[in-house]
Amino acid sequence: MLKLGEKGTILQRDKETYAIAPHLPCGVVTPEILRRLADAAEKYHCRAVKVTSAARIALIGIREEDVDGVWEDLKMDKGHAVGICVRSVKACPGTAFCRLGLQDSLKMGMLLDEKYHGVNLPGKTKMGVSGCTNQCAENCIKDVSLFGRKSGWTLMAGGCGTGRPRLADTVSEDLTGEQAISGVDKIIEFYQENGKKNERIGKMIDRIGLDALKSAVTG
Repeated sequence: MLKLGEKGTILQRDKETYAIAPHLPCGVVTPEILRRLADAAEKYHCRAVKVTSAARIALIGIREEDVDGVWEDLKMDKGHAVGICVRSVKACPGTAFCRLGLQDSLKMGMLLDEKYHGVNLPGKTKMGVSGCTNQCAENCIKDVSLFGRKSGWTLMAGGCGTGRPRLADTVSEDLTGEQAISGVDKIIEFYQENGKKNERIGKMIDRIGLDALKSAVTG
């Protein structure tokens, strides 16, 4: 039996079949990829095809002996759906498509996804990028996030949507794109140096203090 996360698999409730959720950076998908996913779901008799909360498309109910064949047919990145690492970055359409967008959240999300997706950290880390104050990427419960205003990006940290939820704290405001990325970099660096094993960023903030994190980011 495959271990959790091996070959990009997630063991299902029946303890016999698996789900896979190929990496779709910021949830952007092409018709070609959709066709491949649909073809694989039919070929390997998947029990369900599910759009996940992380904007992935999961194929559910795959037999262990079919896992390699599914990946071979999909020709997609397995991504990182489990483990203590940075998961897929969630991003709204932003100024690329949305009439309410104030900042280019898709571009920013893609940059962060390329840089951080799969990076090992002290604990599970979720990121979100929203183009306006509506925060459709659920910034308030993301470990690290950015949302846009006319004046620039607002950087937040410490959100967590677990059984003991914690709302994110504002770390810095009115940032340029370069400053926003630098701010995320500094939060991750601080977390790598100060976070305990399996400790989410919000728990670290509660232990060390928000001012310590802000000082590390603002210099």
